[in-house]
Amino acid sequence: MYPEIIEARFQSRINRFVVLCEFDGASRLAHLPNPGRMWELLFPGTLLYLVPSAGKAKKTGFKVIGIEREGVPVMLDTHYSNLVAETLIDRQCIPQLAGWRVLRREVPFGHSRFDLLLGKGEEQFILEVKSCTLFGKNLAMFPDAVTERGRRHMQELARLADEGYRVGVLFLVQWDRAAYFLPDYHTDLEFARTFLSLHHKVMFMAVAINWQKDFALPGQVRSLTIPWDMLEQEVRDSGCYLFVIRLLADRDILIGSKGLVRFKQGYYIYVGSAKANLAKRLARHQRKRKKYHWHIDYLREHSEFHAAIPIRSSENLEHDLAKAISGIADWQVEGFGCSDCHCASHLFGMVQDPLHLPPFMKLVQYFRMDRLTEE
Repeated sequence: MYPEIIEARFQSRINRFVVLCEFDGASRLAHLPNPGRMWELLFPGTLLYLVPSAGKAKKTGFKVIGIEREGVPVMLDTHYSNLVAETLIDRQCIPQLAGWRVLRREVPFGHSRFDLLLGKGEEQFILEVKSCTLFGKNLAMFPDAVTERGRRHMQELARLADEGYRVGVLFLVQWDRAAYFLPDYHTDLEFARTFLSLHHKVMFMAVAINWQKDFALPGQVRSLTIPWDMLEQEVRDSGCYLFVIRLLADRDILIGSKGLVRFKQGYYIYVGSAKANLAKRLARHQRKRKKYHWHIDYLREHSEFHAAIPIRSSENLEHDLAKAISGIADWQVEGFGCSDCHCASHLFGMVQDPLHLPPFMKLVQYFRMDRLTEE
């Protein structure tokens, strides 16, 4: 697919579609044809694979096609997802689609346009293709950011199924070590609920792709298991969370009955839980104007919101999560947010942005994904 591939090092993400990277001793801009969040991949110094750009991407001169994780190339170029899916189907690499052939791409049905139309004799199959770059050790999840468009596509496919069409969604997991696939109910609960409710009408398939450094089209893939029972158990709006804020300068802040507390400049990670309405809890934390109830409410007034990371679970993981964060934090605020438990603190400070630090993201990966594969 790519006659010339250049290796570079990731420096920073300028916006959703542009990154700054370094090669040949100079910093250069490159087009990133993947709007996903990709917190788990884009760390400073990580190896990127670039190609000289064409078309709209000429503004930057280069296009990012892949990234390396644990020595393994990961495809990021979503422009080629349909080509990869078409090739795999025509080579009969996907067991669920054995015997089908691709008739057309970008086919309009109703109010949506779907990626591929397949045919087998007189039958037709409408297929949507998604590229998945969110994964832990053995579990892949999609999406890594809220996608109303993705949920709407599933609903439209279900409507077409009611009209007699064969329909499905194929997830191309860009990580050969994956064995399982789930919708990411941590990030997009409504997408996951729709996924679960429609799986009797829509055929959901996920395959793991083994890419090499030349990004040649793979000859075979491996089908992944979707653990439906686990999904039904876990897809609920409850669990724990990490709420990340930033304090721009040292300051003394009055924290309710705790009194005046000295806070250092930096990033703060607050560990909390909600037995119900987890999404509303995080939305409340993001607002500054509200009636103060928790310790975090007082600190939130003087800080900038940075990130809200829900970890939905049927288990109570709050205290295990606080203990894990304490092991990687630069400091902690004693007695903060833990008046109803035996933890030393539920508020932890870091000098650097935790979203750019591999130890923090690996911890998030464990509680969101790797913990499930252990089960």
